[in-house]
Amino acid sequence: MFDKLTKSDIRKMEEEIEHRKLVVRPQALEDLKAARAQGDLSENFEYYAAKKFKNQNESRIRYLEKMIRTAEIIDDSSADDEVGMNNTVTVEFSDDGSVEVFKIVTTIRANSIGGMITGESPLGKALLGKKVGDIAHVELENGAGYDVKILKLENTDGDDDAIRSF
Repeated sequence: MFDKLTKSDIRKMEEEIEHRKLVVRPQALEDLKAARAQGDLSENFEYYAAKKFKNQNESRIRYLEKMIRTAEIIDDSSADDEVGMNNTVTVEFSDDGSVEVFKIVTTIRANSIGGMITGESPLGKALLGKKVGDIAHVELENGAGYDVKILKLENTDGDDDAIRSF
């Protein structure tokens, strides 16, 4: 499966890779060397902790490089008056009148608890391309659905949110 990422997402991932290679990796190697110099490795907790940290860093680098290599680059531009990627949308749910705020993001930055939903989610799909005042029907898997009214739209860029770390 290819993740859909914006150019901004790719740039942030490249920056993280560079930081991990130029800053974190040398420090992890230095910590490992210092722990190894303490002697008996069979009971050396610092050695195992340093080795684990070094391996986690290398794993994260490989993960990010693979994400970049296999990503499908999507355009995050949209008209000023319609919902697009990296837009913050205030919606009112028709069934109970509750109001919520969501930001439409790519899968790498999704955080539903934090109000960041993907354009691939049922709500995200329903909102994309709509304008303030429009009613969007959200289709669910079981054939049911619900309606939301778009109350407010804020255009933002994709540079304010960090890439989620695993």
